[in-house]
Amino acid sequence: MSLSVYAKMTLLFAVLTGLLLAIGYAVGLYFGDPILFAGLALVLAGVFNFVSYFYSDSLVIRMSKAKIIQESENPTLFRVVRDVAQKAGIPMPRVGIVQSQQPNAFATGRGPSKAVVCATSSILQVLTPDELEAVIGHEIGHVVHRDVLMSSVAATMAGAISYIGTIAMWSMWFGGGGKKNGNPLLLLAAIVLIPMGATFVRLGISRGDEYNADEYGAKLTRNPAGLISALQKISNKAQTRPISGRGNGGGQGQGPAPATASLWIVNPFRGSSLMELFSTHPSMPHRIERLKKVGREINVYVP
Repeated sequence: MSLSVYAKMTLLFAVLTGLLLAIGYAVGLYFGDPILFAGLALVLAGVFNFVSYFYSDSLVIRMSKAKIIQESENPTLFRVVRDVAQKAGIPMPRVGIVQSQQPNAFATGRGPSKAVVCATSSILQVLTPDELEAVIGHEIGHVVHRDVLMSSVAATMAGAISYIGTIAMWSMWFGGGGKKNGNPLLLLAAIVLIPMGATFVRLGISRGDEYNADEYGAKLTRNPAGLISALQKISNKAQTRPISGRGNGGGQGQGPAPATASLWIVNPFRGSSLMELFSTHPSMPHRIERLKKVGREINVYVP
């Protein structure tokens, strides 16, 4: 893992710890024992950091509603993932499926030896084989660059923080008899924690990661045109048939958690300001322009 990834992850852990300490101390002031509550918050921060680092891939799979599958369940997708992984010189990742009528894909894991590549169930029906290979090349790019760990940790933290904020908001509502006049500390927690979850995603993920993965996938498959076409198809479907998000970071629900938005090759959520908070994707015209430049660099025709 590169020094920059270590630095970003250390910053992420430090910010989370500081945030929880501040909240713990404030709650402790309300109850008359700030040291005790700050200590409890420090323990909670340690647990959060440990779980986020070592189990982020499992949590992201759960948050995204993905199911790890065997080769017999989708041999075509397995073949494409295996072929691209071999080209990249990394071990075969595990493969997951998210049930959705929108084509999309993402990767998670702690590195090339512990990677998971997930795609939606409809991706084979919407994309051509060349387009699918280019998309998987993009996701393998995230794995090779090891920013998949950083993005998974950030998404896990964002989901957990937003979930706590949502609990605080609902506790305030019901604690106040449905009149939003409950404990003011719960109101403060809800106001701070939900947007803070989105901030964690932005701290942990750079738009440059998407550009780098686009470039890597285009060069690995020598098919920037295929990736451009796939991105356009996925983006159009995301606009007309967005994935139904759960509206919080980690609870059960019908669709993937909005905190996972930054992991997908194209933001799958639309129509909600809360979901948009978690998007870190660069604009589609900029991605396409950069891919056309890659085509010129490797002497491959791009329409």
